[in-house]
Amino acid sequence: MKKLSSTFLRGLVAILPITITLYLLYWIGSSAEAVLGAVISWLLPPQAYLPGMGLATGLVLVFLLGVLLRAYLVRKLLDALERLVFHIPLVKSIYGAAQDLMSFFSRSRESDMGQVVSAPVGPGGYHILGFVTREQGAELPRGLAGDDLVAVYFPMSYQIGGYTVFLPREVLQPVDMPVDEAMRFALTAGLSGGRENHPAQPHQGKQAN
Repeated sequence: MKKLSSTFLRGLVAILPITITLYLLYWIGSSAEAVLGAVISWLLPPQAYLPGMGLATGLVLVFLLGVLLRAYLVRKLLDALERLVFHIPLVKSIYGAAQDLMSFFSRSRESDMGQVVSAPVGPGGYHILGFVTREQGAELPRGLAGDDLVAVYFPMSYQIGGYTVFLPREVLQPVDMPVDEAMRFALTAGLSGGRENHPAQPHQGKQAN
């Protein structure tokens, strides 16, 4: 019985990530098709509408939005809308958290922002995995700014919490791992695997002017 349960759990662990991913993609696609498809079918004659036109329209609109955001006036308009959102209680917290998270994962790998690092914990040679979020002194909160301080976020396993710690730059060691892979590794308590990291030199971040 124990062997059967172990085999079942192994299969469940293998199939759940794929199932959840496919379900989310299906939900996003079906939502776009339902909303935009209804608009398109209202604008076009019934015989002109084809299944999937709503989803295709959604993809095109997202791409066009990305193109428009390169324009100065559109960026200014978006900034004005964001300022309005940040004046609405509760909404500003949810929007700000989502915006910060997307910004964190969309940073360039070449950028020091979002660098995966390890930091020593105690005298026993233990290390904890973290992510540099801010390292220029001018960007740190007042009272914490300093040329030698770096803001590092340490997530807890299964995303039950986390800590932002301000550490001296010289104690951090870069980890040769993409941000998304390192985050998955940390959130699953190392169960997701991870490629072997190369030896790294002490962290050399951008110096504050």
